[in-house]
Amino acid sequence: MFRLAQAAFAGLVFVSVTMVHADDWTQWRGPQRNAISTEKGLLTAWPKGGPTLLWDSKKVNKEPSVGLGLSSLAIVGGKIYTIGDVAKVIEVDFKDKAGKAGKKKANKGISVEMYCLDAESGKEIWKTVIGPPSNGGPGGGTRSTPTIDGDRAYVLTTQGKLVCLKIADGAILWSKELAKDFGGKVPGFGGYSESPFIDGDKVVVAPGGKKACMVALNKLTGDTYWISEAPINDGTGHGSIVKTEAGDVKMYIILAHKQLGLFGVDAETGKFLWNYNKIANGTSNAPTALVKGEYVFGSTGYGDGGSALLKLVPSGTGGIKVEEQYYFKNKELQNHHGGMVMLGDHIYGGHGHNQGFPFCLDWKTGKFAWAPERGVGGGSAAVMYADGHLYFRYESGDMALIEATPKGYTLKSSFRPQIAGNGWPHPVIYNGKLYLRGNDQILCYDIRAK
Repeated sequence: MFRLAQAAFAGLVFVSVTMVHADDWTQWRGPQRNAISTEKGLLTAWPKGGPTLLWDSKKVNKEPSVGLGLSSLAIVGGKIYTIGDVAKVIEVDFKDKAGKAGKKKANKGISVEMYCLDAESGKEIWKTVIGPPSNGGPGGGTRSTPTIDGDRAYVLTTQGKLVCLKIADGAILWSKELAKDFGGKVPGFGGYSESPFIDGDKVVVAPGGKKACMVALNKLTGDTYWISEAPINDGTGHGSIVKTEAGDVKMYIILAHKQLGLFGVDAETGKFLWNYNKIANGTSNAPTALVKGEYVFGSTGYGDGGSALLKLVPSGTGGIKVEEQYYFKNKELQNHHGGMVMLGDHIYGGHGHNQGFPFCLDWKTGKFAWAPERGVGGGSAAVMYADGHLYFRYESGDMALIEATPKGYTLKSSFRPQIAGNGWPHPVIYNGKLYLRGNDQILCYDIRAK
């Protein structure tokens, strides 16, 4: 189904632009949860070896800096917020085989900590223990990205502890346990990965399970507004909630596990509205859905995954009818977990389970504008957009700068950052700088046009 295009490589050309501004990256995939940055005046190609490295958080803080995790970053008001697993190491007495006494280091356990760092220097401002250890799984560590709203932060541990904190000092204001309080469930590996969604006075999350596929809480107190019950539900997925509107019906949408798949609930009442499980798999359903009015585009990886465009049609009785516009089998188009970006009439992302082949799809027609072979990196790719370009971060760690155009695949630049761990954490751009999260580490690069 793919129409292969020959990769065109552009030379290193720099445009003299001075306009750079900082839009707060308040949550997972940015202010609108669409992985689109509005910053301008960025490099149109990178120097050989990559952009200038401004700081490394491990060197700045002279110690493990942000814990082990796959979480991305929220950057607001010049401060970075993220979470990670931290091993607590103590010295214990022991005797060797000869009976000689001594001391050795032992792991006392793991806690989840939230961190606040200065975005300009990388220096730690505060950190707070927020929960019990992660469930592990591929990649290891935490997965949720903090959501910043006013003077508060909201974040979810892999064990399902939803925490509300003060961003001034990390003080915990309230918390809920999604499994204990709502009977939540996460099938497969990795635990909860969702980033909490703030809408007005509500914080909305998806515990998973038939009795609480989604819940809305008062964001100031944690009190329950509504609990949505699904007809079936074998657990939540690894994506996050988005909001859209069909007719006059406002709804929250998320991708759950295999039984339920994509589903939507009424944003005001929590009434369960619809579901579509044709693209869902039985391992991990990770990508956050793309929404545009009454249209929803979803995709998943693994053996049973695939992609589809849905049209949500109000029934006239407060219900929603789902009309499939087109469907791709997993070998035709599937996004593993790196996410996709919708720009105008086109969707850009990485196709294939553990592959990340860059593609450009006309979302209205389902026809490919281009779909080249493997890019410069290995494994799946996390993607975001800024200033005319796509930023691909491959699991191998490689970063690629690709022109965002339906005319053809044009790789502008690439480099491999010196950072531990895989490249699953999504990149963030803030105030002319590129931030990359790795195992217990954040790197900050200057990508402003000179």
